[in-house]
Amino acid sequence: MANTNLQFKTNYAASSKIEPFYKGGKVQISKDEKYIFCTCGSRVNVLEISTGKIIHSVEHDDQEDITSFALSCDDELLVTASRALLLKQWDWRQAQCTRSWKAIHTVPVASMTFDCTSTLLATGGCDGTIKLWDVVKQYCTHNLKGSSGVVHLVQFHPDINRLQLFSSSLDCGIRLWDLRSSQCVCVLQSHYSAVTSLSFSSDGDTMISSGRDKICTVWDLKNRKAKRTVPVYEAVEGVVLLPEKKDFSQIGVTSKDLHFITAGSKGVLRVWEASTARCVYTQNHNSAVTPASEGEEEKDDDPHGITYLLHLPTASRLATVTAEHNILLYQLPGLTTQQQFVGYNDEVLDVKFLGKADSHIVVATNSCQLKVFELLTNSCQILYGHTDTVLSLDVFKKGAVFASCAKDKSVRVWHMDSDSGQVRCVAQGSSHTNAVGSITCSRIKASFIVSGSQDCTVKVWDLPADLSPTGTDIHQLTARTTEKAHDKDVNSVAVSPNDKLLASGSQDRTAKLWSLAGEGNLGLLGVFRGHRRGIWAVCFSPVDQVLATSSADGTTKLWSLQDFSCLKTFEGHDASVLKVIFVSRGTQLLTSGSDGLVKLWTIKTNECVKTLDAHQDKVWGLHASRKDDKMVTGSADSNITVWADVTEVELAEEQAKQEDQILKQQELSNLLHEKKYLKALGLAISLDQPHTVLTVIKAIRQGEDSHELLEKTILKLRLDQKESLLRYCVVWNTNARNCLDAQAVLQVLLTHLPPEELLQYQGARTHLEGLIPYTEDEDMEDDVKKQIKTVKRLPVSQCEALAS
Repeated sequence: MANTNLQFKTNYAASSKIEPFYKGGKVQISKDEKYIFCTCGSRVNVLEISTGKIIHSVEHDDQEDITSFALSCDDELLVTASRALLLKQWDWRQAQCTRSWKAIHTVPVASMTFDCTSTLLATGGCDGTIKLWDVVKQYCTHNLKGSSGVVHLVQFHPDINRLQLFSSSLDCGIRLWDLRSSQCVCVLQSHYSAVTSLSFSSDGDTMISSGRDKICTVWDLKNRKAKRTVPVYEAVEGVVLLPEKKDFSQIGVTSKDLHFITAGSKGVLRVWEASTARCVYTQNHNSAVTPASEGEEEKDDDPHGITYLLHLPTASRLATVTAEHNILLYQLPGLTTQQQFVGYNDEVLDVKFLGKADSHIVVATNSCQLKVFELLTNSCQILYGHTDTVLSLDVFKKGAVFASCAKDKSVRVWHMDSDSGQVRCVAQGSSHTNAVGSITCSRIKASFIVSGSQDCTVKVWDLPADLSPTGTDIHQLTARTTEKAHDKDVNSVAVSPNDKLLASGSQDRTAKLWSLAGEGNLGLLGVFRGHRRGIWAVCFSPVDQVLATSSADGTTKLWSLQDFSCLKTFEGHDASVLKVIFVSRGTQLLTSGSDGLVKLWTIKTNECVKTLDAHQDKVWGLHASRKDDKMVTGSADSNITVWADVTEVELAEEQAKQEDQILKQQELSNLLHEKKYLKALGLAISLDQPHTVLTVIKAIRQGEDSHELLEKTILKLRLDQKESLLRYCVVWNTNARNCLDAQAVLQVLLTHLPPEELLQYQGARTHLEGLIPYTEDEDMEDDVKKQIKTVKRLPVSQCEALAS
């Protein structure tokens, strides 16, 4: 049974955040395979693979973007290069820069790598030169010239005894440098476009190179000649030689010949047999992405494309980095997806809680992919299906089924398996003629969804009775009814708690109420007019016959469903109010706006109880958990924040504080009664209650030998307590009733403490200047006045020196 004692919420606190950690550039995995290092502007972030959390971050002081970095093979040293032409060496576990030096390159460093001993560092510059550094003895050992243009690839031969370095630049050749003679001994010519990666066999005699010219070349390093050229029909960004003497029959490896895996613009991993140049395995599209159609022309910035392929030999895994900044881990030999991390969410357009006990969130970003995050680990499932930007989401009551709509003019229904947490598309429909900007689900059971589109129509889609996924079939939905609802884009739709009413909000500045009862068309019941600009969101109250709307005019309004009149208007946002939801069983509202703020309102008083400022841009997504104890916000600044209701926690803290105050007051009273004045004075000062402190001073002055007792008590106080006492005295001295007590305290402080000690007190000079007007005409001893003026006359330089 629900608790009848309803408590208004007063505050939320951010409990967790999903922030961008990778915005493009280099990615490297530590030798122990526990951490992923990746660039994010002027930072290198360290992601712990097991938890999905950023555990370390190093940042350049000058805020210059990092152009490249390298982690040593022993995982101890991290070296970064920035646009400021500085190389910095880091103790990355402590996020401390241990050394920095000029890169000597005349333009930024484009690539860098360590040798297997972690002593030699090679840096390839945009100026066509390669420098080698001894990081132990801290000097430049080689300056290799001869490359044309940007050196975008440098890699040591894995056998350090050979002392060979491979590099590639704009001339598309692979240069082999002998480090003993500092000479380029040969240029391996085969590619006609940028060489993207190199992979070596275990004996070090065979190398495979990949390029954007859609070929891979197998090289014999003994003869320094190409053994075979393998056409792979896609721009290849990464190549990995499969380890020998392991069973990879699951991915088509049936012979003992050399096999390698490629990743590139098509976004799938493929296995090739080097001797026959034959593709023996192509990754299942369900476990990766839907590739570009064969007839489609490949684009350079295809979001499905893979930009890096990394091998984790110890765990027998592969890592890929996509053009959309997602990092995916696959388990060999089956290439099954193990973990997915989202490096950058771009603009978050909508976010909803999902799953049992709201354990997950589903996020729509400025992308055709949906992302489902597990809140505990931040691990992510990336859902493919839509072909254009997903604009809106809604979740059914039980939290296992949700709906999405997109710019591709379609709606989709997705199901989350309660045991595995895997999400699959189970139904889709597409009969709108323009982008579908809003969607809502039935409230009582998963029987229908309603969509609102930029084609100004609202459609009701009936769902099949059984939505659990069977095989690979996707139910095709047809609209039960279509209604030309508004004159402009439909921005929001909402279904009432009893499934009988529908509300729609539009750019035409109106909201409309529709009847959903019956099998026929939607019946218009009334129009809500009053907003001065377009309406962004509509929401039904869970308990009252009330509708909330939020608008680009900066207001949120409550409307009666009986007579369509405006009941209340909430003003406070400086820009468009993008979302509104009810919380606290319909007695409070949460709104989010273009000003980056989230506001909590109490409906009865029209009061804004709390303003939460955690985003730097428009807050498009706002949703409350089913238990009403959490909410989640998603913003155009690409941050997602989960908030916890801390009302009860703060109330408990406040009560504990009050109880503590009462106990201390009682203790103070006891101390005064027992004439333990030093403890009483210290306790009163710790409570920061000037009036109570004054009471203790008066009590001391009323006894016998009051002057000696006061002097003895004050001088035993700590320095910070004397500082507080001086501050209180300035205020007491302005009041005729208390000035004698203040001057008694001042007399002790000023006659027994040297000016140098007084000036160590914060704001001492100001306090003493404040005393002068009130002491000129008072009956105060001359030596005290003299002391005040002595302190006041001390030069500023001496004051600053003493203060520091």
